Amino acid sequence: MPKPTKNATLFCIIASILAIVGILLGRKFDSVLISMFFLLPTIVYEIYRTEGDSTKYASRWLLVVFVAEIILIIFNVKFDLIQFFQTNTKYIQWYEIPLGDIKVVWPILMAVLSLLLVGRTRGVYTRWLAVIIIVTSLFIIYVLDPASFSKFIKIAIDQVMLMAGMN
Repeated sequence: MPKPTKNATLFCIIASILAIVGILLGRKFDSVLISMFFLLPTIVYEIYRTEGDSTKYASRWLLVVFVAEIILIIFNVKFDLIQFFQTNTKYIQWYEIPLGDIKVVWPILMAVLSLLLVGRTRGVYTRWLAVIIIVTSLFIIYVLDPASFSKFIKIAIDQVMLMAGMN
């Protein structure tokens, strides 16, 4: 049964404003934790809005990855996934993920899970929330490691070109 949409537009507008404020404050104070704090309501509302099995699964995993990322940042955990997997990239749900420090890979995974939500849902509000999460995840990646951000964007563009048959 579809979720009520009576206040969904208002909630999505508020989530958008919170994300923008979080990104601006995160940039001003050079802290991704601030941005993540402002993103949390969006993720919680995304979990509420999703209905299908695969989208419920993706939104719940999004929260797990989000919480894990906060823990990794707070405790300044350093773990190189390239050395662990002995490769520079891994495929997750048809998306090629560049590997590196785990604190950078988790926001990439958040963006990928949000892309799955955009692609697998028919709900305009779920898509709207997923786009907010993608944009904030990209900001987090950029702040944590601009080089990884560039690699991720290049891989994403290459994959879009490949899917469009332009490569």
